Amino acid sequence: MKQIVVISGKGGTGKTIFSSSFAVLAKNSVAADCDVDAANMHLLLHPQIEERHEFMAGQKAVLDKEQCIKCGKCVEACRFEAISDGYIIDAAACEGCGLCQRICPVKAIKMKPSTAGEWFVSKTKYGPFIHARLGIAEDNSGKLVSKVREAAKKKAEDINASYIIVDGPPGTGCPVMAAITGVDLAVVVTEPTVSGVHDLKRVAEVLGHFKIKAGIVVNKSDINTEKTSEIKEFALKSGMIFFGELSFSKEVSDAVINCKPPVEYCGENITGKIKEIWKSVETASN
Repeated sequence: MKQIVVISGKGGTGKTIFSSSFAVLAKNSVAADCDVDAANMHLLLHPQIEERHEFMAGQKAVLDKEQCIKCGKCVEACRFEAISDGYIIDAAACEGCGLCQRICPVKAIKMKPSTAGEWFVSKTKYGPFIHARLGIAEDNSGKLVSKVREAAKKKAEDINASYIIVDGPPGTGCPVMAAITGVDLAVVVTEPTVSGVHDLKRVAEVLGHFKIKAGIVVNKSDINTEKTSEIKEFALKSGMIFFGELSFSKEVSDAVINCKPPVEYCGENITGKIKEIWKSVETASN
C-alpha cells in the first residue's frame, strides 16, 4: 500500500483538482482530505458519512460559579482576556494554559478536554473517504491531520487498498509536516507565477530535508510559459520528478462549479493530460 500526498507551496494552485482526480483514477484506494483548515474535497467526492467522531484537542478552563468568590485574580492574570469581569470564560479566547486554575484560591476553575472538531469515515462511489471539520476558531490542525491519516491507514489496511491519496494542506507549517510524514511520494502542485515558484522552492526544501521522494505538476502552465520552463529547470536541478503540466481551461473551473472531479467532467484534452500525470505518479510511487 502506497501513500501519495498532494501538496502545494501556497493555497489556490489547484491541489484538490488533482487529488480528487487521482482518487477517481486510482483503483482500490482510500482518499483522505488533510487540508482540515479549508477542507473541500468532499464537495467533489460527495461522501455518505458512515462514522462520525469527535476530535478532542487541548483543554479549556471551566468555572464553577458556586465555588467562585469573585476575587478577580483570574481576570487580572489572564493575558488572553478570556475571563470577563462578570466571571464568564470565553472558550474561543481561552488558550488552555491553565494559569487561572493554578492561581484560583478556592479551586473553582478546572481544565477540561475540549472538542475542537469532527472527523468522518465515509463511502463514495470511488472508495472510502476520510475527512474532517475543524471547529470555528480552533487550532491543533496538525493533530487533526494526524488523526485523519491514522484513520485512512487503518481503513486502507482493512480493505487491503493499494493506495492512500492524501489531499494535503498548503504551505510549510505544522499541518503539512503531519501530512507528509511517512508518505511514499509527494506531488507538489504549483502555478507558473513569481509567488508560485517562490513557494514551490520553500516546500521543496522541506521535502528535501525529510528526504521524501517528490515531483512537480504545473497547473495553468500556459499562462506564463517562461515561468513553466523555469519550474522544469528547477525540477531537473533539484532532483524532483517533473510529472507534467495542465494548460488553463474553463472546463476545469466548470467541473468544480458542477462539483465533479475534473477527470470525470472534462473532455479528453484535459482528462487525457490528468491521466498521463497520474500514470507518472503511479509509476514513481512503486
